[in-house]
Amino acid sequence: MNGSCVARSLVGARAALLALLLTLSAFSNDDAARAADAPVPLIAKDQPVDWWFVYKFNSATFPACGKELTDESAERECPFGGEPMGYANSQQFVVASSKKASFDKSDGCAGTSDPVAVTFEQIYRGKFRYLAWNDQFYGEPRMKGCGKTGNCTGSWGHSKGILAWNKDGDGLVIQVTTPAWPGFAARKFQREAGNTLGCIKKPNNIQNAQHFFALKLSKAGIVSVIEALKNASVVTDVAQLEIVDARGSPKEITDALEGLGTKSDSVEVKEFTLPGGPTLKSDVRLISKPSALHVPPWQMLSAKLGGIDLKAATWWSSPQIPTTTSTRRIACWDDSLGPPGAVAIAITGQWGEPGKEETIGLVGGQNHAKVGVSQSGEQSLSIFADLNQQGALNANCKSSQNGRGGLFYVVDNDDLFNDLTRLLTGKIASTRAPQKKVNVKDE
Repeated sequence: MNGSCVARSLVGARAALLALLLTLSAFSNDDAARAADAPVPLIAKDQPVDWWFVYKFNSATFPACGKELTDESAERECPFGGEPMGYANSQQFVVASSKKASFDKSDGCAGTSDPVAVTFEQIYRGKFRYLAWNDQFYGEPRMKGCGKTGNCTGSWGHSKGILAWNKDGDGLVIQVTTPAWPGFAARKFQREAGNTLGCIKKPNNIQNAQHFFALKLSKAGIVSVIEALKNASVVTDVAQLEIVDARGSPKEITDALEGLGTKSDSVEVKEFTLPGGPTLKSDVRLISKPSALHVPPWQMLSAKLGGIDLKAATWWSSPQIPTTTSTRRIACWDDSLGPPGAVAIAITGQWGEPGKEETIGLVGGQNHAKVGVSQSGEQSLSIFADLNQQGALNANCKSSQNGRGGLFYVVDNDDLFNDLTRLLTGKIASTRAPQKKVNVKDE
């Protein structure tokens, strides 16, 4: 080969390499543009994170909004509609995120000036596709098959939250435990009862403790969450634009939405993995309990996690499931799950500066969050759930949460685990079921 041929070959090779690099760059820029356009968890305005967790305290221990608002009757902001309510309230909270996984105590107000609010605001005031679900909408919007209260009980899923995504399917999920919030997902719809925490006529959903968990999702993750929701028979209506608007979504998402908002006859516990970013030691595990599988929820979760021991704090009121050991016989069971480990019920916890901790109540009438931690095994698991420890171990296996569907998000991070474990440090319920019934309004 002469010199001119070699030169031409080198020029051709360089041109091909340059074209390849430009193509890859275009793909990379397209991906970045899609990511920038997608709704994401925000720890503050213009500060995206991969995930965050918020635990809002109860009004008995940490009333109002902290230093800025110490008077429960003080006027609060209502950025998503409604009027400030004068009921007993707490909007004080701790927050953890992929930016800082240990808890920070905030002086802001949960739902109006916090990660919950700024994350929801981009959905509410944006132009994204969305899906809201809640078994306790309190009649606005009205759900088919629900009772006069406007809430869905029985074998409907006991689950609440919102999904949002862009035209490419990238977005996020926010799990919540608050009845009646979020009610409407877009500002073009005005909700008569109000649509801001602390500004909703009915119910008072900020008196008791609540939790919120947000996670960044790809299109595949959005589809996985929808499949988990269908399996759990969650309450929504794809025909009501106030809570579901999937117009212009990728086909994979519109296909997944088929059948959502109806009762499933599934008896299979379904599991999905969701990437949670580099601050987690493993992917987030999403576990979906179907309503038709009549087993105690947190024992089921223990079995699906390999029989590890758990501690849980939920809305613990009648019919309470007591603390169980790993040797406790459970008649309301499906052997395909495998054996569960011990499940302890936290009835008090604590929070505050070391040596100055305040005791917090973690039972029905005090705590409406559903959180837990692992107590054995090699992983440091924090659990954010939809379901309470209410139901039965032996008789009437359809009772309460045994007969309802819901989701569990399982997260592996040492700092988050350590602070959540500290929050749940306190008294544990007996292994005997309480003799006295505890009936409190579920809010």
